[in-house]
Amino acid sequence: MHPTDLPAQDRGGSIDLLVHGGDVLTVDAAGTVVADGAVAVRGGRVVEVGPADRLRAAYEAAEEIDARGCLVLPGLINTHTHLSMNLMRGIADDVTLQGFLARVVPREAEILSPETVTTALRAAIAESVRGGVTTALDMYWFHEAAEDAARAAGWRLLTGPTFMDVPGPPDGRPYEERLDWATAHLKARVPAPGTRPVVCAHSAYTLNPAQLTEITALAREHGALLHIHASENAAEVATVVEQHGMRPVELLDSLGVLGPDTLLAHAVDLTDAEIATLARTGTAVAHCPVSNLKLGCGIARVPALLDAGVTVGLGTDGAVSSNTLDLLGAVKIAALVHKAGGDPTAVGAEQAVRMATIESARALGLGDRLGSLETGKQADLIVLDLDRPHLAPRHDPWSTLAYAASAADVRDTVVDGRVLMRDRVLLTLDEQSVLRALQDSAATSEAAAPVTTPEVTPIA
Repeated sequence: MHPTDLPAQDRGGSIDLLVHGGDVLTVDAAGTVVADGAVAVRGGRVVEVGPADRLRAAYEAAEEIDARGCLVLPGLINTHTHLSMNLMRGIADDVTLQGFLARVVPREAEILSPETVTTALRAAIAESVRGGVTTALDMYWFHEAAEDAARAAGWRLLTGPTFMDVPGPPDGRPYEERLDWATAHLKARVPAPGTRPVVCAHSAYTLNPAQLTEITALAREHGALLHIHASENAAEVATVVEQHGMRPVELLDSLGVLGPDTLLAHAVDLTDAEIATLARTGTAVAHCPVSNLKLGCGIARVPALLDAGVTVGLGTDGAVSSNTLDLLGAVKIAALVHKAGGDPTAVGAEQAVRMATIESARALGLGDRLGSLETGKQADLIVLDLDRPHLAPRHDPWSTLAYAASAADVRDTVVDGRVLMRDRVLLTLDEQSVLRALQDSAATSEAAAPVTTPEVTPIA
Protein backbone atom coordinates (compact mmCIF):
# COMPACT_ATOMS: atom_id res chain seq x y z
CA MET A 1 0.00 0.00 0.00
CA HIS A 2 1.27 3.46 -0.91
CA PRO A 3 0.58 6.58 1.15
CA THR A 4 -1.85 7.83 -1.48
CA ASP A 5 -3.86 4.62 -0.97
CA LEU A 6 -4.47 5.45 2.69
CA PRO A 7 -7.93 6.61 3.70
CA ALA A 8 -7.93 10.37 4.17
CA GLN A 9 -8.46 10.02 7.91
CA ASP A 10 -5.23 7.99 8.20
CA ARG A 11 -3.05 10.59 6.48
CA GLY A 12 -1.65 13.23 8.82
CA GLY A 13 -2.77 13.90 12.38
CA SER A 14 -1.57 12.28 15.57
CA ILE A 15 0.82 9.38 15.50
CA ASP A 16 2.78 7.42 18.09
CA LEU A 17 6.29 7.71 16.65
CA LEU A 18 8.12 9.63 13.95
CA VAL A 19 11.63 8.58 12.94
CA HIS A 20 13.04 11.37 10.82
CA GLY A 21 16.11 12.91 9.26
CA GLY A 22 18.05 9.82 8.22
CA ASP A 23 18.30 8.08 4.89
CA VAL A 24 15.52 5.47 4.86
CA LEU A 25 16.36 2.18 3.12
CA THR A 26 12.87 0.77 2.67
CA VAL A 27 13.88 -2.64 1.20
CA ASP A 28 10.78 -2.49 -0.97
CA ALA A 29 10.74 -4.20 -4.36
CA ALA A 30 12.37 -1.20 -6.02
CA GLY A 31 15.04 -0.81 -3.34
CA THR A 32 13.82 2.71 -2.64
CA VAL A 33 16.07 4.96 -0.55
CA VAL A 34 14.49 8.15 0.80
CA ALA A 35 17.25 10.66 1.50
CA ASP A 36 16.47 12.80 4.56
CA GLY A 37 13.43 10.64 5.02
CA ALA A 38 10.99 9.73 7.76
CA VAL A 39 8.82 6.87 8.94
CA ALA A 40 5.47 7.61 10.61
CA VAL A 41 4.09 4.97 13.00
CA ARG A 42 0.65 4.55 14.50
CA GLY A 43 -0.76 1.56 16.37
CA GLY A 44 2.35 -0.50 15.81
CA ARG A 45 2.23 -0.14 12.03
CA VAL A 46 3.92 2.02 9.42
CA VAL A 47 1.54 4.78 8.37
CA GLU A 48 3.77 6.46 5.80
CA VAL A 49 7.34 6.67 4.55
CA GLY A 50 8.46 9.84 2.82
CA PRO A 51 10.52 13.03 2.95
CA ALA A 52 11.19 14.20 6.50
CA ASP A 53 10.07 17.80 5.94
CA ARG A 54 6.69 16.73 4.58
CA LEU A 55 5.99 14.11 7.26
CA ARG A 56 7.09 16.40 10.08
CA ALA A 57 4.59 18.98 8.82
CA ALA A 58 1.80 16.43 8.37
CA TYR A 59 2.00 14.52 11.65
CA GLU A 60 2.05 15.32 15.35
CA ALA A 61 4.09 12.60 17.03
CA ALA A 62 3.93 11.57 20.67
CA GLU A 63 7.54 10.39 20.38
CA GLU A 64 10.32 11.14 17.93
CA ILE A 65 13.69 9.69 16.99
CA ASP A 66 16.09 12.13 15.35
CA ALA A 67 17.94 9.98 12.82
CA ARG A 68 20.06 12.66 11.18
CA GLY A 69 23.40 11.19 10.11
CA CYS A 70 21.94 7.69 10.33
CA LEU A 71 20.53 4.96 8.12
CA VAL A 72 17.00 3.77 8.89
CA LEU A 73 16.08 0.27 7.73
CA PRO A 74 13.76 -2.62 8.57
CA GLY A 75 14.61 -4.68 11.62
CA LEU A 76 16.69 -7.77 10.93
CA ILE A 77 14.97 -11.17 11.06
CA ASN A 78 16.76 -14.26 12.40
CA THR A 79 15.14 -17.27 10.70
CA HIS A 80 16.93 -20.01 12.65
CA THR A 81 18.30 -19.98 16.15
CA HIS A 82 18.24 -21.67 19.55
CA LEU A 83 18.34 -18.54 21.66
CA SER A 84 18.80 -19.98 25.13
CA MET A 85 21.83 -21.94 24.01
CA ASN A 86 23.73 -18.79 24.95
CA LEU A 87 23.81 -20.37 28.40
CA MET A 88 26.40 -22.80 26.95
CA ARG A 89 28.34 -20.41 24.75
CA GLY A 90 31.90 -21.66 24.34
CA ILE A 91 31.48 -25.27 25.52
CA ALA A 92 31.55 -26.90 22.09
CA ASP A 93 34.10 -25.09 19.94
CA ASP A 94 36.26 -26.56 17.18
CA VAL A 95 34.25 -29.76 16.78
CA THR A 96 32.16 -31.27 14.02
CA LEU A 97 28.37 -31.24 14.05
CA GLN A 98 28.49 -34.74 15.51
CA GLY A 99 30.92 -33.65 18.22
CA PHE A 100 28.74 -30.64 18.94
CA LEU A 101 25.65 -32.78 19.42
CA ALA A 102 27.50 -35.28 21.60
CA ARG A 103 28.59 -32.47 23.90
CA VAL A 104 25.49 -30.28 23.95
CA VAL A 105 22.50 -32.65 23.95
CA PRO A 106 23.36 -34.43 27.24
CA ARG A 107 24.14 -31.09 28.88
CA GLU A 108 20.78 -29.66 27.86
CA ALA A 109 19.07 -32.52 29.68
CA GLU A 110 21.03 -31.67 32.82
CA ILE A 111 20.68 -27.89 33.00
CA LEU A 112 17.60 -26.71 31.10
CA SER A 113 14.42 -25.71 32.90
CA PRO A 114 11.80 -22.98 32.44
CA GLU A 115 13.87 -20.82 34.79
CA THR A 116 17.21 -21.26 33.00
CA VAL A 117 15.56 -20.79 29.60
CA THR A 118 13.91 -17.56 30.80
CA THR A 119 17.21 -16.23 32.14
CA ALA A 120 19.10 -17.11 28.97
CA LEU A 121 16.32 -15.87 26.69
CA ARG A 122 16.33 -12.43 28.29
CA ALA A 123 20.06 -12.14 27.66
CA ALA A 124 19.56 -13.34 24.09
CA ILE A 125 16.95 -10.63 23.55
CA ALA A 126 19.37 -8.02 24.88
CA GLU A 127 22.07 -9.24 22.48
CA SER A 128 19.62 -9.36 19.57
CA VAL A 129 18.13 -5.92 20.18
CA ARG A 130 21.62 -4.45 20.41
CA GLY A 131 22.39 -6.01 17.04
CA GLY A 132 19.24 -4.73 15.34
CA VAL A 133 17.39 -8.06 15.31
CA THR A 134 13.68 -7.43 15.81
CA THR A 135 12.31 -10.91 15.07
CA ALA A 136 13.59 -14.44 15.57
CA LEU A 137 12.37 -17.98 14.92
CA ASP A 138 13.47 -20.02 17.91
CA MET A 139 13.53 -23.82 18.09
CA TYR A 140 14.16 -24.88 21.67
CA TRP A 141 12.88 -26.51 24.81
CA PHE A 142 10.43 -24.78 27.18
CA HIS A 143 9.12 -22.52 24.45
CA GLU A 144 6.33 -21.26 26.73
CA ALA A 145 8.91 -19.66 29.03
CA ALA A 146 10.62 -18.11 26.02
CA GLU A 147 7.33 -16.66 24.76
CA ASP A 148 6.62 -15.09 28.14
CA ALA A 149 10.08 -13.51 28.35
CA ALA A 150 9.86 -12.10 24.82
CA ARG A 151 6.39 -10.71 25.38
CA ALA A 152 7.51 -8.95 28.56
CA ALA A 153 10.39 -7.33 26.67
CA GLY A 154 8.22 -6.29 23.72
CA TRP A 155 10.28 -8.37 21.30
CA ARG A 156 8.92 -10.38 18.37
CA LEU A 157 9.51 -14.11 18.84
CA LEU A 158 8.18 -16.98 16.77
CA THR A 159 8.40 -20.31 18.55
CA GLY A 160 6.33 -23.37 19.35
CA PRO A 161 6.33 -26.98 20.49
CA THR A 162 9.56 -28.84 19.69
CA PHE A 163 9.63 -32.52 18.79
CA MET A 164 12.85 -34.51 19.25
CA ASP A 165 12.54 -38.18 20.17
CA VAL A 166 15.58 -38.63 22.37
CA PRO A 167 15.99 -40.40 25.73
CA GLY A 168 15.51 -38.14 28.74
CA PRO A 169 14.47 -34.88 27.03
CA PRO A 170 15.01 -31.74 29.13
CA ASP A 171 11.28 -31.26 29.72
CA GLY A 172 10.83 -34.91 30.72
CA ARG A 173 7.94 -35.32 28.29
CA PRO A 174 8.17 -38.52 26.17
CA TYR A 175 7.27 -38.31 22.51
CA GLU A 176 4.02 -40.21 23.11
CA GLU A 177 2.71 -37.28 25.18
CA ARG A 178 3.96 -34.49 22.97
CA LEU A 179 1.19 -34.46 20.37
CA ASP A 180 -1.58 -33.86 22.91
CA TRP A 181 0.53 -31.23 24.67
CA ALA A 182 1.33 -29.45 21.40
CA THR A 183 -2.28 -29.61 20.23
CA ALA A 184 -3.51 -28.00 23.43
CA HIS A 185 -0.91 -25.24 23.10
CA LEU A 186 -1.78 -24.49 19.48
CA LYS A 187 -5.50 -24.38 20.22
CA ALA A 188 -5.01 -21.99 23.13
CA ARG A 189 -2.49 -19.70 21.45
CA VAL A 190 -3.57 -16.38 19.93
CA PRO A 191 -0.75 -15.24 17.62
CA ALA A 192 0.52 -11.73 18.29
CA PRO A 193 0.53 -9.27 15.36
CA GLY A 194 3.36 -10.10 12.97
CA THR A 195 3.70 -13.68 14.20
CA ARG A 196 2.16 -17.05 13.40
CA PRO A 197 1.93 -20.48 15.05
CA VAL A 198 5.07 -22.61 14.79
CA VAL A 199 5.76 -26.33 15.13
CA CYS A 200 9.39 -27.45 15.35
CA ALA A 201 10.43 -30.95 14.28
CA HIS A 202 14.11 -31.38 15.07
CA SER A 203 15.24 -33.57 12.17
CA ALA A 204 14.86 -36.74 10.15
CA TYR A 205 17.51 -38.44 12.30
CA THR A 206 15.80 -37.79 15.65
CA LEU A 207 12.26 -38.49 14.42
CA ASN A 208 11.01 -41.44 12.40
CA PRO A 209 8.81 -41.19 9.27
CA ALA A 210 5.57 -41.89 11.15
CA GLN A 211 6.39 -39.17 13.66
CA LEU A 212 7.32 -36.68 10.95
CA THR A 213 4.02 -37.40 9.20
CA GLU A 214 1.88 -36.76 12.27
CA ILE A 215 3.86 -33.64 13.24
CA THR A 216 3.33 -32.28 9.73
CA ALA A 217 -0.39 -32.99 9.96
CA LEU A 218 -0.51 -31.13 13.29
CA ALA A 219 1.22 -28.09 11.78
CA ARG A 220 -1.03 -28.04 8.73
CA GLU A 221 -4.17 -28.38 10.87
CA HIS A 222 -3.26 -25.24 12.80
CA GLY A 223 -1.83 -23.19 9.92
CA ALA A 224 1.56 -23.32 11.57
CA LEU A 225 5.00 -22.87 10.11
CA LEU A 226 6.85 -26.21 10.23
CA HIS A 227 10.54 -25.75 11.02
CA ILE A 228 13.07 -28.58 10.72
CA HIS A 229 16.83 -29.14 10.38
CA ALA A 230 17.78 -30.85 7.13
CA SER A 231 21.00 -31.78 5.31
CA GLU A 232 23.26 -29.82 7.65
CA ASN A 233 26.33 -31.84 6.66
CA ALA A 234 27.37 -34.94 4.75
CA ALA A 235 27.43 -37.11 7.88
CA GLU A 236 23.80 -36.26 8.64
CA VAL A 237 22.83 -37.15 5.08
CA ALA A 238 24.68 -40.47 5.36
CA THR A 239 22.93 -41.25 8.66
CA VAL A 240 19.46 -40.59 7.21
CA VAL A 241 20.28 -42.69 4.13
CA GLU A 242 21.37 -45.53 6.40
CA GLN A 243 18.24 -45.22 8.54
CA HIS A 244 15.64 -44.68 5.84
CA GLY A 245 17.20 -45.39 2.44
CA MET A 246 16.75 -41.82 1.27
CA ARG A 247 18.49 -38.49 1.66
CA PRO A 248 16.80 -36.02 4.05
CA VAL A 249 15.12 -33.85 1.43
CA GLU A 250 14.03 -36.92 -0.53
CA LEU A 251 12.54 -38.43 2.62
CA LEU A 252 10.76 -35.24 3.65
CA ASP A 253 9.33 -34.87 0.15
CA SER A 254 8.08 -38.46 0.13
CA LEU A 255 6.30 -37.84 3.45
CA GLY A 256 4.63 -34.62 2.34
CA VAL A 257 6.61 -32.53 4.83
CA LEU A 258 7.86 -30.03 2.26
CA GLY A 259 5.75 -27.10 1.11
CA PRO A 260 5.25 -23.33 1.33
CA ASP A 261 4.65 -23.57 5.09
CA THR A 262 7.91 -25.44 5.73
CA LEU A 263 11.27 -23.88 6.50
CA LEU A 264 14.44 -25.98 6.41
CA ALA A 265 17.38 -24.99 8.59
CA HIS A 266 20.81 -25.18 6.91
CA ALA A 267 20.18 -27.27 3.74
CA VAL A 268 23.93 -27.39 3.08
CA ASP A 269 24.38 -30.78 1.41
CA LEU A 270 21.93 -30.67 -1.49
CA THR A 271 21.87 -32.25 -4.94
CA ASP A 272 20.56 -30.49 -8.04
CA ALA A 273 17.46 -32.66 -7.87
CA GLU A 274 16.84 -31.68 -4.23
CA ILE A 275 17.16 -27.99 -5.06
CA ALA A 276 14.58 -28.50 -7.79
CA THR A 277 12.34 -30.26 -5.27
CA LEU A 278 12.54 -27.33 -2.85
CA ALA A 279 11.65 -24.95 -5.66
CA ARG A 280 8.77 -27.14 -6.84
CA THR A 281 7.26 -27.45 -3.37
CA GLY A 282 7.81 -23.82 -2.37
CA THR A 283 9.92 -24.84 0.63
CA ALA A 284 12.12 -22.09 2.11
CA VAL A 285 15.63 -22.33 3.56
CA ALA A 286 17.24 -20.64 6.57
CA HIS A 287 20.89 -20.11 5.65
CA CYS A 288 23.27 -20.09 8.64
CA PRO A 289 26.71 -19.43 7.14
CA VAL A 290 28.63 -18.76 10.37
CA SER A 291 27.49 -21.94 12.09
CA ASN A 292 28.05 -23.97 8.94
CA LEU A 293 31.62 -22.72 8.63
CA LYS A 294 32.46 -23.12 12.30
CA LEU A 295 31.22 -26.72 12.42
CA GLY A 296 32.94 -27.57 9.15
CA CYS A 297 29.60 -28.45 7.56
CA GLY A 298 30.42 -26.82 4.24
CA ILE A 299 28.93 -23.96 2.29
CA ALA A 300 25.26 -24.11 1.36
CA ARG A 301 24.52 -23.82 -2.35
CA VAL A 302 22.76 -20.49 -1.94
CA PRO A 303 23.41 -19.14 -5.46
CA ALA A 304 21.89 -22.31 -6.93
CA LEU A 305 18.93 -22.09 -4.55
CA LEU A 306 18.32 -18.46 -5.52
CA ASP A 307 18.64 -19.26 -9.21
CA ALA A 308 16.00 -21.97 -8.77
CA GLY A 309 13.64 -19.50 -7.10
CA VAL A 310 13.90 -20.87 -3.56
CA THR A 311 13.29 -18.32 -0.79
CA VAL A 312 16.43 -18.07 1.35
CA GLY A 313 16.42 -16.26 4.69
CA LEU A 314 19.31 -15.78 7.08
CA GLY A 315 19.94 -17.19 10.54
CA THR A 316 22.62 -17.28 13.20
CA ASP A 317 21.87 -20.73 14.65
CA GLY A 318 22.50 -20.96 18.40
CA ALA A 319 25.26 -19.20 20.30
CA VAL A 320 27.04 -22.50 20.86
CA SER A 321 27.58 -23.38 17.22
CA SER A 322 28.08 -19.78 16.06
CA ASN A 323 29.00 -18.15 19.41
CA THR A 324 27.01 -15.04 18.53
CA LEU A 325 23.51 -13.87 17.66
CA ASP A 326 24.96 -11.14 15.42
CA LEU A 327 22.83 -11.34 12.27
CA LEU A 328 24.53 -8.35 10.68
CA GLY A 329 27.76 -10.33 10.94
CA ALA A 330 26.01 -13.21 9.18
CA VAL A 331 25.02 -10.77 6.41
CA LYS A 332 28.70 -10.06 5.77
CA ILE A 333 29.66 -13.74 5.76
CA ALA A 334 26.76 -14.56 3.43
CA ALA A 335 27.89 -11.82 1.06
CA LEU A 336 31.50 -13.06 1.11
CA VAL A 337 31.61 -16.83 1.45
CA HIS A 338 29.80 -17.62 -1.79
CA LYS A 339 32.36 -15.59 -3.72
CA ALA A 340 34.99 -18.20 -2.78
CA GLY A 341 34.02 -20.21 -5.84
CA GLY A 342 35.38 -17.43 -8.05
CA ASP A 343 32.25 -15.44 -8.81
CA PRO A 344 32.21 -12.10 -6.94
CA THR A 345 28.57 -11.61 -7.95
CA ALA A 346 27.38 -14.92 -6.43
CA VAL A 347 25.61 -13.18 -3.52
CA GLY A 348 25.84 -9.42 -3.74
CA ALA A 349 25.49 -6.83 -1.00
CA GLU A 350 21.85 -6.05 -1.74
CA GLN A 351 20.92 -9.73 -1.89
CA ALA A 352 22.62 -10.41 1.45
CA VAL A 353 20.78 -7.53 3.15
CA ARG A 354 17.50 -8.66 1.65
CA MET A 355 18.15 -12.17 2.96
CA ALA A 356 18.21 -10.74 6.50
CA THR A 357 15.07 -8.63 6.02
CA ILE A 358 12.36 -9.18 3.40
CA GLU A 359 13.52 -12.64 2.31
CA SER A 360 13.66 -13.79 5.93
CA ALA A 361 10.13 -12.46 6.35
CA ARG A 362 9.01 -14.41 3.30
CA ALA A 363 10.74 -17.53 4.60
CA LEU A 364 8.56 -17.24 7.71
CA GLY A 365 5.44 -16.71 5.61
CA LEU A 366 5.22 -13.14 6.90
CA GLY A 367 6.42 -11.15 3.91
CA ASP A 368 3.19 -9.19 3.83
CA ARG A 369 3.72 -7.99 7.41
CA LEU A 370 7.47 -7.77 8.05
CA GLY A 371 10.79 -7.22 6.33
CA SER A 372 10.40 -3.82 4.67
CA LEU A 373 9.33 -0.30 5.59
CA GLU A 374 6.07 0.07 3.70
CA THR A 375 2.66 1.42 4.63
CA GLY A 376 0.60 -1.07 6.60
CA LYS A 377 3.47 -3.29 7.73
CA GLN A 378 4.47 -3.81 11.34
CA ALA A 379 6.71 -0.97 12.49
CA ASP A 380 9.93 -2.90 13.07
CA LEU A 381 12.94 -0.73 12.28
CA ILE A 382 16.48 0.05 13.33
CA VAL A 383 18.61 3.18 13.19
CA LEU A 384 22.24 2.65 12.25
CA ASP A 385 24.75 5.32 13.31
CA LEU A 386 26.74 6.27 10.20
CA ASP A 387 28.98 8.80 11.93
CA ARG A 388 31.79 6.28 12.31
CA PRO A 389 35.22 6.12 10.64
CA HIS A 390 34.71 2.62 9.23
CA LEU A 391 31.48 3.71 7.53
CA ALA A 392 32.88 6.74 5.72
CA PRO A 393 32.54 7.69 2.95
CA ARG A 394 29.18 6.17 2.09
CA HIS A 395 28.54 5.60 -1.58
CA ASP A 396 25.93 2.87 -1.35
CA PRO A 397 23.75 1.82 1.64
CA TRP A 398 23.64 -1.86 0.64
CA SER A 399 27.43 -1.96 0.53
CA THR A 400 27.74 -0.12 3.82
CA LEU A 401 25.47 -2.65 5.53
CA ALA A 402 26.89 -5.81 3.99
CA TYR A 403 30.61 -5.10 4.03
CA ALA A 404 31.36 -2.39 6.60
CA ALA A 405 28.70 -2.11 9.30
CA SER A 406 28.65 -4.10 12.53
CA ALA A 407 26.14 -4.80 15.28
CA ALA A 408 27.80 -2.12 17.42
CA ASP A 409 26.67 0.51 14.90
CA VAL A 410 22.98 -0.03 15.74
CA ARG A 411 21.81 2.94 17.79
CA ASP A 412 18.03 2.49 18.07
CA THR A 413 15.75 -0.55 17.76
CA VAL A 414 11.97 -0.41 17.39
CA VAL A 415 9.52 -3.34 17.42
CA ASP A 416 5.82 -2.80 16.68
CA GLY A 417 6.41 0.92 17.06
CA ARG A 418 7.79 0.51 20.57
CA VAL A 419 11.33 1.75 21.16
CA LEU A 420 13.29 -1.10 22.76
CA MET A 421 16.67 0.61 22.50
CA ARG A 422 17.33 4.33 22.26
CA ASP A 423 20.83 5.79 21.96
CA ARG A 424 22.23 2.30 22.67
CA VAL A 425 20.37 2.03 26.00
CA LEU A 426 17.94 -0.88 26.41
CA LEU A 427 14.57 0.36 27.62
CA THR A 428 12.60 -2.83 28.31
CA LEU A 429 15.33 -4.88 29.98
CA ASP A 430 17.69 -4.11 32.85
CA GLU A 431 20.80 -5.11 30.94
CA GLN A 432 23.19 -5.45 33.87
CA SER A 433 20.69 -7.49 35.85
CA VAL A 434 20.07 -9.71 32.83
CA LEU A 435 23.79 -10.34 32.32
CA ARG A 436 24.42 -11.05 36.00
CA ALA A 437 21.56 -13.55 36.02
CA LEU A 438 22.95 -15.28 32.93
CA GLN A 439 26.42 -15.52 34.44
CA ASP A 440 25.03 -16.81 37.73
CA SER A 441 22.91 -19.38 35.94
CA ALA A 442 25.87 -20.54 33.86
CA ALA A 443 28.05 -20.83 36.97
CA THR A 444 25.37 -22.83 38.80
CA SER A 445 24.92 -25.10 35.80
CA GLU A 446 28.67 -25.63 35.53
CA ALA A 447 28.92 -26.57 39.19
CA ALA A 448 26.05 -29.03 38.82
CA ALA A 449 27.22 -30.50 35.51
CA PRO A 450 30.88 -29.77 34.64
CA VAL A 451 31.68 -29.63 30.96
CA THR A 452 33.32 -32.81 29.73
CA THR A 453 34.73 -33.73 26.36
CA PRO A 454 33.03 -36.96 25.28
CA GLU A 455 34.16 -39.06 22.40
CA VAL A 456 32.56 -37.98 19.14
CA THR A 457 29.63 -40.23 18.33
CA PRO A 458 27.56 -40.52 15.16
CA ILE A 459 24.39 -38.45 14.85
CA ALA A 460 22.26 -41.53 15.11
